[in-house]
Amino acid sequence: MTWHVNTLMPLSADSSEPAADHSLCSLNVVPADAFLYPDGQNTTQVKRLLTATLDEVLDTLSAARLLPPVPENWPGISTSQLLPAQPCSPQELIQASRVLLQGAMNPAHPRYLGHMDPLPSTASIAASLITAAVNNNLLSREMSPVFSDLEQRLLRELSALFGLPASSGGLMLSGGTLCNLQALTVARNTHFNVHAHGMSGVSRQPVLFASEACHSSIQKAAMILGLGTASVISILTAPSGKMCPSALEAAIALSRKNGQAPFAVVATAGTTVTGNIDPLPEIAEICQRERLWLHVDASYGGAVIFSPRYRSLLAGIDQADSITFNPQKWCYVTKTCALVLFREEQILDRAFRIPAPYMSLHEEAGHINLGEWGIQGTRAPDIAKWWLTLLQLGQAGLAELIEQAMQQTAQFLAQARRRDFLELATPPELNIVCLRDQRHSYDEISRGKQNTALQSYLMNEAQTFVSLPHYRESRWLKAVLLNPFTSSKDFDEIFQAIDRFPG
Repeated sequence: MTWHVNTLMPLSADSSEPAADHSLCSLNVVPADAFLYPDGQNTTQVKRLLTATLDEVLDTLSAARLLPPVPENWPGISTSQLLPAQPCSPQELIQASRVLLQGAMNPAHPRYLGHMDPLPSTASIAASLITAAVNNNLLSREMSPVFSDLEQRLLRELSALFGLPASSGGLMLSGGTLCNLQALTVARNTHFNVHAHGMSGVSRQPVLFASEACHSSIQKAAMILGLGTASVISILTAPSGKMCPSALEAAIALSRKNGQAPFAVVATAGTTVTGNIDPLPEIAEICQRERLWLHVDASYGGAVIFSPRYRSLLAGIDQADSITFNPQKWCYVTKTCALVLFREEQILDRAFRIPAPYMSLHEEAGHINLGEWGIQGTRAPDIAKWWLTLLQLGQAGLAELIEQAMQQTAQFLAQARRRDFLELATPPELNIVCLRDQRHSYDEISRGKQNTALQSYLMNEAQTFVSLPHYRESRWLKAVLLNPFTSSKDFDEIFQAIDRFPG
């Protein structure tokens, strides 16, 4: 059956397009367009379905400014649609696609400012289609030939861009949480040599250090590793939002005095709430002196490595033993796209690898099945989305986007600083601004309520979404300036709405 994309009504039955030859398949219930025939006999039907879906996507994304940043209502999904007994028609599939699009978060809206979720590059959208279509698996080389080769080679180049030595490299994982877990697992296994026999022979409690503003994935990693969340010793941050090196030194000394066994420090390059960067050179010096593993969680801030103007913000990252970086954030790649780099690539072989005997070996060529090196076995070839985005934008294009975002941040800050009732949480370093309205409030509880109400007001009155993080015992508003289509007019109207807020 053929249908018209806009009306979802059947077209005339006199179509001259040939029907698929079902003699190749004995299935009676499975629709003819459910799979593309290997000889291409049903290409027309499959193309029609995919084209109709793509049209829905393009219609939605090209109207992003007209749709709310975060949907409040969308077509419902009935219980009978969740596990249908029989195949749905093509019309019903397209309608279901519309429901997903209408109910999705809308980061392409220029006033979606709440989180580190960018609108995606068109190249990464195209790559997502390619990787879904070929359905390769990064578990092994034979299951992902070009993707495994591309991942290992590109991550070595990226390691060099961060200033790591020629021995460095890494792998991709599904999100920064897994990247941080991978890095801290390798750090623990290296420091205590527990790869084979576990922690039972370790007499002292292993501990690591991270700022009080670190991402919650650090505590989660410690929990998964069997160390417990209390093994993450929280280090005081200065009013700037950065870790205090003197507090780190004192904490390390105290932990040794208390009979604990320090093994790692996590520095953050781009804290989640305020976007600040810990003093990496000072922390690196302490780690070298104390013989501790230095992991830098640059999930967000790592993107500035592409900007000649701002990469100095990452000074000292070249001393890291491992680095987490998520191109899915400030590099505009579709999710997921996250990676972890190691100063010495081969440490993954010594301190983590579990061989998979059911896979072919490629070690004689200096290669490895990446699933043996990483926490994940089966995973999608996300490297394609990253590479095609790099091809489309180039380092110069990424630099331009980063520098434009920093200019937008300066405009946003200028508006905020003209209003003495707005308080900044910290001096911003990246393109994240955390602030709060202090009008009509006299304590932290009332300030939290004031800013919670202001967040809702901005959504309703200015089509603007800012998030509401908990920071320093209260609720603040956070704006992430990521969208290249956010204009000075948007900022004018947002701050005019803030001025009108009745409190």
